Amino acid sequence: MNDSEQAPLISDEGEVGFVDYQDFVSKEPFQFVSGGSIPELTLRYETYGHLSAAKDNAILICHALSGDHHCAGVHGIEERKQGWWNFMVGPGKPIDTTRYFVICSNVLGGCQGSTGPGSINPATGRPYNLDFPKLTVQDMVKAQSLLIDSFGIDRLHAVIGGSMGGMQTLQWAIDFPQRVGRYIALACGARHTAQAIAFNDTGRQAIISDPEWKGGNYDPQEGPAQGLAVARMMAHITYLSDVGMESKFGRKRRSGDQSREHFEVEFEVESYLRYQGASFVTRFDANTYLYLTKALDRFDLHSPESLDVTLQAVTAPGLVVGFTSDWLYPPQGNREVVEALLRLGKDATYAELAMDFGHDSFLLRAPQLYELMHRFLSR
Repeated sequence: MNDSEQAPLISDEGEVGFVDYQDFVSKEPFQFVSGGSIPELTLRYETYGHLSAAKDNAILICHALSGDHHCAGVHGIEERKQGWWNFMVGPGKPIDTTRYFVICSNVLGGCQGSTGPGSINPATGRPYNLDFPKLTVQDMVKAQSLLIDSFGIDRLHAVIGGSMGGMQTLQWAIDFPQRVGRYIALACGARHTAQAIAFNDTGRQAIISDPEWKGGNYDPQEGPAQGLAVARMMAHITYLSDVGMESKFGRKRRSGDQSREHFEVEFEVESYLRYQGASFVTRFDANTYLYLTKALDRFDLHSPESLDVTLQAVTAPGLVVGFTSDWLYPPQGNREVVEALLRLGKDATYAELAMDFGHDSFLLRAPQLYELMHRFLSR
């Protein structure tokens, strides 16, 4: 996932401004789909806007693999980087914080304040590491439902997410149909293709084969930085598109003494990917990367019976958005979900946007995406 572009598209848009994160703590044991459990959990989250007296205006935003709870605003006056969906969330924006109370949490299994493999196991006083139970998207959603309970919210106005967040969104519509007023799933699908699983596993192997991984029991201040960086570089390629990369980099070369170059950075695209890898290891945990990518690979709405049987539980109207240049989650995978919903007589809409920026198109400003989001949330 790339960071969103930040400049406002509409002149009367506002900003949510300074924001602080909060921690939701449940002291009750949490049972995973796998059968494993943890004695307690923490979810880090942020909110924007105000919850109405009737508690009927809440929107839950679900983040992608490398995202987190910080989707809008800034944490301080010195911070230049706004939240990852800042252009979409705020006063006058499609997810209008003058109308809606917006909640975004770091997922269970994450490494930005929520309980995950790097958290301390209260039973041992040491990090869970690979003792953390097998993780699924269902587990993420179940944990989020506890957070929503803590606000006293019975029914969400909407659940919205892209990529891994889109999978969570669909899971919400399936597991908690009575609690979802509507949903918007972007750039996702009913399950990973073999190609997506292959890319994820290659990234995992880059981490696991790094000597510093140490069977998952690495020092949090050290760890398999090289393996994680390579995993990120490879994954990042899948978030872009051939057209987008050609437009942005082409075959542009870095300046320097090329007579001495062997395998150092020569092309601009190499420099860009190495920067992405190096910056990622400063904010992400390697074991979390293993757990989250495996959870995505396990996500399969065709199982245990069929896609139609799984989606039978859905009652809320839904909007699914695919992007023409997304080769990680191709449009047909998004469309397939809506075709199944329509076969079942559900209220579902599919939109396919022609954008050249690959999988991460949902993170870029586009008038047509603005219009879709605004209209669907207002209907």
